[in-house]
Amino acid sequence: MSKNYLISLLIILLASCSAVKIRKHNEQRASQIQPEKLKEDVDFAYAKLKEMHPNLYWYISKNELERKFDSIKQTINQPLTPLQFYFKLQPIIADIREGHLSLRIPRKKLSKKEIKELENKKAMFSRFEYFVKDDRLFIIRNPDSLENIKPGTEVLAINDIPVSEYLKKYRQLVSSDGYNTTFQSYFLKDWFFYFYIAEYGFANSAKIETFYQGEKKTYNLTRESKSESDIKKEKEQEKRTSEKKVNDYVAFNNSYNRNFKFLGKDSTVAYIKVKSFSKDYSEKFYRETFEKIKNGKSSYLILDVRDNYGGSLDEINNLYSYLSPNPFILIKPSQVTSKSTPLKTNYFRKSNALQYAYKSLTYPSFFFAQTFSTYKKDGKVFYKVKADKLTQPNKNVFNGKVFVLINGGSFSASSIITSKLKNDKRATLVGEETGGANDGTVAGFYSYQTLPNSDIDLPIGLLLVQPNITFLNNKRGVIPDVKIETDIEDIIEKKDPQMDWVIHEIEKEKTRKK
Repeated sequence: MSKNYLISLLIILLASCSAVKIRKHNEQRASQIQPEKLKEDVDFAYAKLKEMHPNLYWYISKNELERKFDSIKQTINQPLTPLQFYFKLQPIIADIREGHLSLRIPRKKLSKKEIKELENKKAMFSRFEYFVKDDRLFIIRNPDSLENIKPGTEVLAINDIPVSEYLKKYRQLVSSDGYNTTFQSYFLKDWFFYFYIAEYGFANSAKIETFYQGEKKTYNLTRESKSESDIKKEKEQEKRTSEKKVNDYVAFNNSYNRNFKFLGKDSTVAYIKVKSFSKDYSEKFYRETFEKIKNGKSSYLILDVRDNYGGSLDEINNLYSYLSPNPFILIKPSQVTSKSTPLKTNYFRKSNALQYAYKSLTYPSFFFAQTFSTYKKDGKVFYKVKADKLTQPNKNVFNGKVFVLINGGSFSASSIITSKLKNDKRATLVGEETGGANDGTVAGFYSYQTLPNSDIDLPIGLLLVQPNITFLNNKRGVIPDVKIETDIEDIIEKKDPQMDWVIHEIEKEKTRKK
């Protein structure tokens, strides 16, 4: 028997196993689960949260949370599909008010053939960009001029169902940190159609009813096939260049996660935009950027973390070393529930047969590293993290004036770094309250628990990550020093009142110095 034959046979077996898994998942997703089994899942979810979550009762009392879990069990009196059950249980999880904590919505899994068919067609809803205000959804960008729909058009209904009904339903699913008032609308503008497609599937057409400048119109959107030039352009965009790596290029929307430029005619004002702290090539980006800022002798730096949902602690710790003239500790020691917590991260999760075999060989190293990654102090268990150690300023540290632009889409690591900057009086924060909490969050790494009967995933954050600050205990996001909100008119007219305020403030300061 030839080697090539064995490899081919193995590939066929793996593909066959994958197809069986997809079929079983979709059958289970469509099945009706008995009430008693669903109640078992409610109890399982709460038990796992109590076991693993390091600060479960931060924003809700134990009595109130137990009352909510008991209450939902009282309402389960008939069989439900996993999706129907998700829409019942997730609002309770969201009431814990911990932004990283959320059930994974049970979506239909697609076969390789279905994925290929989608890849050869253009998106439908995601060809627009959106703005959510209360229970209203607006189109703010239409880069392909699809159906000539104008920015500022309100979407009133999708397939005859009012958008307000969708938004009321989906808003209940969105977890945010504490009692901040800004995160949900920012999250929903990006995730509205993720929920919609999970609920209704990938349709090839949809009817939308709209309203623009006093006139109602109905459009029939379709999922168009890609042309040869579209496919060629996508392949070109996916090619990784040095620039794309350093600036963290995102082919999906043809944009960069990181941008740097000088504003104006000289290098007095430097501007850095970070959409995600993804860590990839970030060290090189900051090294080159702050070297340019130093050589340009910039007096002012504007750091823009609006619509940045967070990311790597290592990246923000490194970034802070370019912003703090003094040695600093970014975060407080990160608490976990027990010394065994780091071993609950589902090391073999989503591994195929080959990956499982490889991970079996590397597991002893993982086990050893995680076993010695915790320490005990004052009766509590903490996880060793680089960001809770003293860090020295970088040799190219910026010593000028720093302004930071924030909004409700600034979440997780974005809130950690802005909270620290505000506490240390190192920057002036301009914009809106952040979506992430001022006093920290629970994230770091996760244990993926699967509810035994509905098969819904519940990722539980295992690290209590808090900035090294004097806590405000206000259960809110990071509050800006200068509050300036952005409305839909600003976006449509391509105005930026937050940036405008900063530029005006810099010009005033320049004038005073003359």
